[in-house]
Amino acid sequence: MIRRQFLQYLGLMGLAPGLTSCFSSLPATLYPAPGFGNVTLLHMTDCHAQLLPIYYREPSANIGVGGSSGKPPHLTGQAFLDFFGIKSGSREAYAFTYFDFSEAAMVFGKMGGFAHLATLIKQIKQSSAHGNFLLLDGGDTWQGSATSIWTQGADMLAACNLLGVDVMTGHWEFTYGSAQVLNNIKQFKGDFVAQNVSLTEEAQFASGAESTSVFKPYIIKEFNNARIAIIGQAYPYTPIANPKRLIPNWQFGIQEQRLQQTVDEIRHQKNADVVILLSHNGMDVDLKLASRVTGIDVILGGHTHDAIPKPIWVENSNGKTCVTNAGSHGKFLAVLDLDIRQNRLRDLRYRLLPVFSNLLEPDAEMQSLIDKIRQPYLQQLQQPLAVADKLLYRRDTYKGSFDQLLLDALLKVNEAQIALSPGFRWGTALLPGQPITYEDVMNYTAITYPNTTRRNLTGSEIKTILEDAADNLFNKDPYYQQGGDMVRVGGMTFKCNPNAEIGGRISEMRLLDGTLLGVNKIYSVSSWASVNQIADGKPMSEVLVDYLKQQ
Repeated sequence: MIRRQFLQYLGLMGLAPGLTSCFSSLPATLYPAPGFGNVTLLHMTDCHAQLLPIYYREPSANIGVGGSSGKPPHLTGQAFLDFFGIKSGSREAYAFTYFDFSEAAMVFGKMGGFAHLATLIKQIKQSSAHGNFLLLDGGDTWQGSATSIWTQGADMLAACNLLGVDVMTGHWEFTYGSAQVLNNIKQFKGDFVAQNVSLTEEAQFASGAESTSVFKPYIIKEFNNARIAIIGQAYPYTPIANPKRLIPNWQFGIQEQRLQQTVDEIRHQKNADVVILLSHNGMDVDLKLASRVTGIDVILGGHTHDAIPKPIWVENSNGKTCVTNAGSHGKFLAVLDLDIRQNRLRDLRYRLLPVFSNLLEPDAEMQSLIDKIRQPYLQQLQQPLAVADKLLYRRDTYKGSFDQLLLDALLKVNEAQIALSPGFRWGTALLPGQPITYEDVMNYTAITYPNTTRRNLTGSEIKTILEDAADNLFNKDPYYQQGGDMVRVGGMTFKCNPNAEIGGRISEMRLLDGTLLGVNKIYSVSSWASVNQIADGKPMSEVLVDYLKQQ
């Protein structure tokens, strides 16, 4: 970037030139900074198939329990700004928090978009003295939009190939089914790695395979005699959080012992200078993992959508590991500069760059590809359905305003007393007065098992569902957390004590008229995205469209 453009960017952002320490991620200049080290890793994660710039509101509530309470990633609002030294009302505050989101969005604009991300990546590469780069994708890339579902992830494969992704791991990718995943990987120009995915015993026996590994566990890249190992850690609870029937022959898990063996092999037999874990565990799991597995230099994390501008250093029995998490929806690009000398990592610099769409010209080649991908579907995508009467968003511990729309639709269209909706963290925000299009609906419902169902449940069964969801979120052992938000509930209210034990967190379940739910009384309950059963009702998108048209 020429000096005049550089100074214009500084003026637009209201920032002064200057550098932070090597271990700080929030630079005084958001875009290309003076060179550091001899290899740079670029990390994106959880874009959820958002090819265009978007609005995405960060949570106002992100409750942590046990040792994680009051610590990153469980900081929001002013506590977040204070901890990371971010000025209130700034462009960075808009990117990293929920404060005055609607008003700030009108000032600072949309974020992300693959064409703008491509421009930023090119700027960083062009400003580099060493020219040694790897672009890493933490997963949840092929799912989350209409075109990704309709093309089985092919749209994102094309975009990621053009972007130049070198290595990726996965989670929602697996919900296309094992056959489609393997076919998609053949089209991917990079390496798909996952050390914690293996064949079941039955599948290995039936196939006669010598190895249980489904994917490469790791890949080693070499730059001027600097050897960097990238280990893949796919989402460990895929067959629990998503339908196991989609991947019946694959088993997952954290696989801590296998990971330690892999790290030891890389260190002692493959002579790697730096070991990176490309993780989709979720940040709390990564923090615990870093304290127990030795030999990992940096964990580039994803899954929980936490945008953490400064890495967390975790000590273990043989040193320390740098743990990061790079946000979601294409809002951020992490830049990890490595100083590798004499066969080891000497120093590093980490920055999490917000991708402000109005500060970056869209890359022409990427924009052309995006337009080509979307063109056959434009008429349907742009179909207007309603107008947002308030800020509509999803991410928060207990409820989101767009999720309330889904619940209202389930209650009315399916004529139910109570509605349940998963605590998904993906889905773009809509500002007050913004049209709600069919594309917006799909941004909240685009999964391979979207059908709704209506069934009768007792009060006791409903409590069990809520207790199980709360334990997945609030278990004090991070290894038992699955990384979503709390199941959304419509037609009733309840109280939740996150610090209680399972079975004792949920109380005072009441219908909206104040009546307590009866233990054995039966209630009609409508829900969607069933994991264990195949639902036969309308897809959630159709139910919501029907509801919006009635309003």
